[in-house]
Amino acid sequence: MNEIYDFIKKCGTYYLATVEDGVPRNRPFGTINLFEGKLYIQTGKSKSVSKQIQKNPNVEICCFDGSCGQWLRLSGELVRDDRREPKVDMLEHYPDLKKMYSPDDDNTEVLYFKNATGTIYSFAAAPKVVKF
Repeated sequence: MNEIYDFIKKCGTYYLATVEDGVPRNRPFGTINLFEGKLYIQTGKSKSVSKQIQKNPNVEICCFDGSCGQWLRLSGELVRDDRREPKVDMLEHYPDLKKMYSPDDDNTEVLYFKNATGTIYSFAAAPKVVKF
């Protein structure tokens, strides 16, 4: 899982795909964090993406590292964690978000991957698969 985290962190931006009423939805994200051995992302409960995840937690993210010509696809279920501790940890890693989010508001949401499969692809090598 650390390799997947490192890859996403290096890319900076990844694209999160959800489904809404049978229609795919995709948007850029930038938050990724390891906390208590789980891979977390962050969003706001008031956003459409949060509502889509709560209705169907199966998501996929994709990112590309142009410096090495590799890309990652990570699929799995996202699970909301309402505890204060992972919110605090996420916001410590992304202090700019503190202007919009707080671990004590009713909007800040952190979610972790469950039953995840990450695959790193390259035109020059066989895909590398990591499950967690």
